[in-house]
Amino acid sequence: MPWLRSFTGYLAPIFLILSPLLSYSDQAYSMHRRKSSAGFSLDIPLIMLVASMFRIFYYPGARFDTALLVQSFLMIFIQLILLKIALDHRPPPASKGGNAANPFAGAQDGLWEMQRPYKFWQWRSPKPYWQFLLYMFIALTAGELIFAPMRWLYPAYSALIGYIGLSVEATLPLPQIAANARSRSCKGFRVSVLVSWLLGDCMKMFWFFTSTTEIPWAFKLCGIFQAGCDLFLGLQYLMYGDGEKKVKEYHMQGWVGSARPQGNRIASGRGTPTGWRSPAIEKKI
Repeated sequence: MPWLRSFTGYLAPIFLILSPLLSYSDQAYSMHRRKSSAGFSLDIPLIMLVASMFRIFYYPGARFDTALLVQSFLMIFIQLILLKIALDHRPPPASKGGNAANPFAGAQDGLWEMQRPYKFWQWRSPKPYWQFLLYMFIALTAGELIFAPMRWLYPAYSALIGYIGLSVEATLPLPQIAANARSRSCKGFRVSVLVSWLLGDCMKMFWFFTSTTEIPWAFKLCGIFQAGCDLFLGLQYLMYGDGEKKVKEYHMQGWVGSARPQGNRIASGRGTPTGWRSPAIEKKI
């Protein structure tokens, strides 16, 4: 259908450019309003910031559609804001002893509960997060300046950073999938983000394979993988919901259990809800 292809050719670039704002502004506002980033994986800003930076430095060698380049700049902008809010409102540690006084101590984020090498992206202070992003930007800039004059090597270098960035982006849903599976709940992850991801997948898949502009196969392959992960994340929403029902049932069972009589204490007159009778009182009776 030529008219549908033409319509999508105009609409898809606009949607992709605005998708960072549409996808994450509601998540950022929700965490700011609740003063908590519980349930939100800090690996999401990490993945999108790394992927967007690599994609920007991929552009000089690939010259892909300009809409994807503009989207990368907007993605970096919104993800920096999202990371700042998530760090400011990161939940306190569950325990009160040991390292509980340290910022972010005991918090677990991302794909693995185990400690990562050098505690990567699980740091207790916000400062290393910003230092890592700055160092990565400096490294990519240096690589561009070094390899750009080497015409025989630059295409391979550009393709390498392009596939790295897009492969990293394709793993975007995995940290949230792992966090949902551990808690058996999707609470803290906004359904608006999921809906925007699924709509974006549909739009991207149609546009990638029908566009007359240059869309490298790296975008197409990574887009297919990410769409499959997003569908699985939607399945988790159907399975777990926000977990509120299970929590209420647990508390209700605990309340009923605590209200049961303790043996024959009350029935035999040997005890009361406030405690045992003293021997002196028993003698008077």
